[in-house]
Amino acid sequence: MKQKETLLNSAGIDLNQTIDDLGDEHISSSHETPLREDAFEMDDDLKMELIEKHFKGIMNILGLDLTDDSLKGTPKRVAKMFIKEVFSGLDPKNKPEVKLFQNKYRYNEMLVEKDITFFSHCEHHFVPIYGKAHVAYISKGNVIGLSKINRIVQYFAKRPQVQERLTVQIGNELKMALGTDDVAIILDADHMCVSSRGVRDTTSSTVTSFYSGQFENDPQKRNEFLKYISMAR
Repeated sequence: MKQKETLLNSAGIDLNQTIDDLGDEHISSSHETPLREDAFEMDDDLKMELIEKHFKGIMNILGLDLTDDSLKGTPKRVAKMFIKEVFSGLDPKNKPEVKLFQNKYRYNEMLVEKDITFFSHCEHHFVPIYGKAHVAYISKGNVIGLSKINRIVQYFAKRPQVQERLTVQIGNELKMALGTDDVAIILDADHMCVSSRGVRDTTSSTVTSFYSGQFENDPQKRNEFLKYISMAR
């Protein structure tokens, strides 16, 4: 029998593999969220209308009674939640505007904001990922309002994600916004695709990191950041 030719994409993934072959593998071919070129040609109202229609179909397939008072509004609620809330970070128009301020205090040490709560969704099963983000940067002349760090984290979290990509997206965005390479990110998150299905492990968490500039090249800076995020409040 002729051997099947192996076709690999840019990430080295065998394109001949089926979804069943891949199973729960965490596959990501880019640091960018995979979006079609026409992703934003449809307005939000039409998207919600279509999602409502399709989700109603899913509920019907499951055998749910959509005339029941508790269920009849669910398709519309889900559609609004998807577009306006949990996946709102897909749309660039929702990206937070970042205003920088001159570092008049001449504060040249690292600034750390830790325990930023974020909620995301696993792109493999569309179930929640939730956890804490810890962010640090060293100013190159400008500083950012603290709440904007939270908003950047939450913007990239509000889309179907894998944690590795989310970590890199936050790190790259802060580097670009602040004009500094000296950025560090750690995400510590629980994945419902692990705890509520599959292996059903409710005690594990996943930690990912991003280090650049001094945090990548200077072990003392990296250890200082790790010390700060481990301090009790």
